[in-house]
Amino acid sequence: MHAEQIAEPYPVVRLDTNAREAAELLASQRLPGIIVVDNDQRPYSVLPASQVVRCLVPSYVQDDPSLARVIDESLADRVADKLAQVTVRQMLPDEPAELPVVNHDDTVLEVAAIMARLRCPLVAVVKHKDIVGAITAARLLQLVIPH
Repeated sequence: MHAEQIAEPYPVVRLDTNAREAAELLASQRLPGIIVVDNDQRPYSVLPASQVVRCLVPSYVQDDPSLARVIDESLADRVADKLAQVTVRQMLPDEPAELPVVNHDDTVLEVAAIMARLRCPLVAVVKHKDIVGAITAARLLQLVIPH
């Protein structure tokens, strides 16, 4: 079985998409991450949902999680508003990591190897540089673990 056969339609966002919009998409569709494309609609990166969550939590709370207990709930509600002031590009690392992209004719094992090596919850599937869909870790597990 090849990647194109198991790829599913998947939403993408652009580098300049508002981070709050991207977060809303992740939340509303319960996605493990989202594919980020450049101006030519080519894969640029994957923004894991965990990275968005990380951006919601102030660094001093990440350093000392016990502080989360004493933060006022109204402040916690405003943390999400912080996303409205940044773009997806600003949430990504300065140095792009290896792209979680597989070719349309890659095998399930090749897809799994990329996903495992990059520790990425999804990969974009491309054919002639165009995205034909994505494969999530959950989809991959459905295929390799019998019911």
